[in-house]
Amino acid sequence: MPAAPAPAPLLDPVALNLLIDELVEHGYSVRPDFLPRQVIAQLNDELTELETRQQLTAAGIGRGREHDLRPDIRGDAIRWLDRNSRAQRAYLEAMNVLKDELNRALYLGLFEYEAHFAHYPVGSFYKKHLDSFRGRGNRLISSVLYLNEDWPRDGGGEIVLYDPEDDSREIARVTPEAGTFVCFLSEQIPHEVLPTHQARASVTGWFRRNSSQGNLVDPAR
Repeated sequence: MPAAPAPAPLLDPVALNLLIDELVEHGYSVRPDFLPRQVIAQLNDELTELETRQQLTAAGIGRGREHDLRPDIRGDAIRWLDRNSRAQRAYLEAMNVLKDELNRALYLGLFEYEAHFAHYPVGSFYKKHLDSFRGRGNRLISSVLYLNEDWPRDGGGEIVLYDPEDDSREIARVTPEAGTFVCFLSEQIPHEVLPTHQARASVTGWFRRNSSQGNLVDPAR
C-alpha cells in the first residue's frame, strides 16, 4: 500500500520566515491567516462556550501578592489554555514549532509558551503597558491570535503598538480579525487595546525564557 500523505504543516514556512524577519527588523510582526481557519473557528467556539457558562475569570494586573483587579486599566476575562481540547493542542503545537524556529534563527533560549483565552466585553479595553519590564521578567515575545470572524470596520478593539523610544508615537494598529497573528518584543513594545464596540475574542500568549532561581527551575509566574 502507498504511504499516506504527510499532514499539511500547521504553519506555513514562508509565513514563519517573514514573521522572524519582521520581528528582527521592526520588533513586531503582523501575519494574517497565520493558522488554519478550522483551528481558529474551534478556538472561537470553545471561548464562546466558556463565556456562556461563566467559566472565565476577570483578569487583573501584576503577579503574586501584587495581583489586583483594576477594571479602570483592564477589562478582559480569561482562562488559561490547558491542552484539554483538540483545538488547544493544535494551537500549542503550532506555537511550539514557532518557538523552535525562533530559537534556531535568533538563539533566544525560549523555554516555553504560556497562553490564555481573552474575552473583551463591549466597552472594555486595556490601557497602555509593557508585558515585561526590561531585565525583570522572563517573557521575551508576546503574541495575540484573533478569533472573531467578519470584524466590522467600526468594531473598535484594535491593538495599538507604540515606538519603544517614544511611547506617544504609534507604529502599528491591528484590527482584531480572525486568523491575524501579532507578536512583538515583550520588554520593548508598549501597547494597548482600544475600547471595543462588540465582544472581542483572542488567545494571548508569551514565549518565555527559563529564569532559574536557587533550586527552582523557572519559578512561579
